[in-house]
Amino acid sequence: MEAPQRTQVAIIGGGVAGLMLSQLLHVEGIDCVILERQTRVYTEGRIRAGVLEYGTVNLLRRVGVSERMDRLGLRHEGFALMDDGEKTRIPLHDLVNTDVMVYGQTEITIDLMDACAERGIPLIFEAKEVALHDFDSAAPYVTYIKDGVPQRLDCDVIAGCDGAHGVCRATMPDAAAHAVEKVYPFGWLGILSDVPPMDHELIYSNHERGFALASQRSLTRSRYYIQCDVTEKIEDWSDERIWDELEIRLGDTTEHRITRGPSLEKSIAPLRSYVCEKMQHGRLFLAGDASHIVPPTGAKGLNLAASDVYYLADALIAHYKQGNEAGLKGYTDRALNRIWKAERFSWSMTQLTHRFPNMTLFDRKMQKADLSYIRGSVAAQTAIAENYVGLPY
Repeated sequence: MEAPQRTQVAIIGGGVAGLMLSQLLHVEGIDCVILERQTRVYTEGRIRAGVLEYGTVNLLRRVGVSERMDRLGLRHEGFALMDDGEKTRIPLHDLVNTDVMVYGQTEITIDLMDACAERGIPLIFEAKEVALHDFDSAAPYVTYIKDGVPQRLDCDVIAGCDGAHGVCRATMPDAAAHAVEKVYPFGWLGILSDVPPMDHELIYSNHERGFALASQRSLTRSRYYIQCDVTEKIEDWSDERIWDELEIRLGDTTEHRITRGPSLEKSIAPLRSYVCEKMQHGRLFLAGDASHIVPPTGAKGLNLAASDVYYLADALIAHYKQGNEAGLKGYTDRALNRIWKAERFSWSMTQLTHRFPNMTLFDRKMQKADLSYIRGSVAAQTAIAENYVGLPY
């Protein structure tokens, strides 16, 4: 093993959560090292979310990593709920005087990685066999293998930003005993294509054949989803079959015209709500997907990761700059307060927009009553808008 490295904060995971945390710490003069088990090419290529809350946008601006987002991102002042072809627009800006930004998670990842390189923040790719040690003491450390050579990284704090299947949650004592989960009886089949979006805003459609979403990543790149059975195989879905189904569920009309094109990426993802309510143990802290998963219906996954690392960075800054431990001790409670509200919103949007297996006539009538109430109530639309643009940190 080579001589141990030393940093203040060891960040496990080079996705948006870990990268954003590194920038928040760097601007305050706090040292960190990021360990990522994948290659840079793989990490940059992961297709993920694209709707940013105003809080996430402001964080990127705060750390000076917003130039491309501000230039290329699309401000959305509203979105639409559609039920069997009847459309209700939720005018975000009119209701809550703010909006969301459409800018792909892939692009954010690239921007943050470039910032790490420019600012000299160590970002170590292909860090294999990462293991956490002594995080219940004042001297935690991390071991890993890089290019076949064992390495050791001494630190004050370990930030677990390595996702749902990473080593950090798996190592957290009794994490499984603190897990709360709901598994939904369907998945989302997604297609990404370089074609113009069918509308300038997102459309969430509840159709008798199942949910569909018309989304986008730019003015020339579209992202669509359809509800499907969790047992479906992606190889059974040709591009033409997906486009045919989207036209049925979204309504290919003169108002909304779907442009077909070859897929850049197709995948099927199950839907679940998951929260590990144990987000810290000693000097190990979880953030982002390492501690929670939300259905994508509410566009909260990436944005919850941003608020988690905001809270964690705030606590670490107080620890290093003022010797104040209150923020670190209270990190879990502070983060969970916002996490559960986002889980509730994502659950409610999923309930509102999907046809569930074994759905009764009463269930469907309740769905339609909810949509009718939303359609005619400014107060109901405002509540949706407040949650969609993001609750304050």
